[in-house]
Amino acid sequence: MNSVEELSNFSFEGWVPNQKTVLCFVFERDEVLLIEKKRGLGAGKVNGPGGKIDPGETSMQATIRECQEEIGITPVNPKSCGELFFQFADGLAQHCEVFRSEKAEGELIETDEAKAFWQPLAEVPYDRMWQDDEFWFPHMVEGKYFKGYFTFDEDRMLSKEIVL
Repeated sequence: MNSVEELSNFSFEGWVPNQKTVLCFVFERDEVLLIEKKRGLGAGKVNGPGGKIDPGETSMQATIRECQEEIGITPVNPKSCGELFFQFADGLAQHCEVFRSEKAEGELIETDEAKAFWQPLAEVPYDRMWQDDEFWFPHMVEGKYFKGYFTFDEDRMLSKEIVL
């Protein structure tokens, strides 16, 4: 739908997503709960649990459901802390609402979708994550609400803009 050349002049003005998703990050002490994604978009990368919002579901409901399905835990009182807007060269236009929680209930499990692990905040593995993460993740850690606008060709970031 959008070639790499078209993305070089891409504007998010009037942009409409064709997919709505959520991500959730649980923080405890000086650590964050991350996953190694096993399948789907971003397979092999490190991220937070999350996924598509189902029809009739709120982003909060999707956040809780995705955490339960992917890693067996329920985030307690997750708060929206940012938004990500992605336009991919293949036509995927994704809006992602990012949530954070200071506590989770339940026991971590490994599923066919994800393997969860606790990571010290001082050692976030940006080299194993999507290229955009290093630009917005620190704002989330600091408690600043952010909006990030990114274009990608597969997993290669072509452009970025962060608004605080």
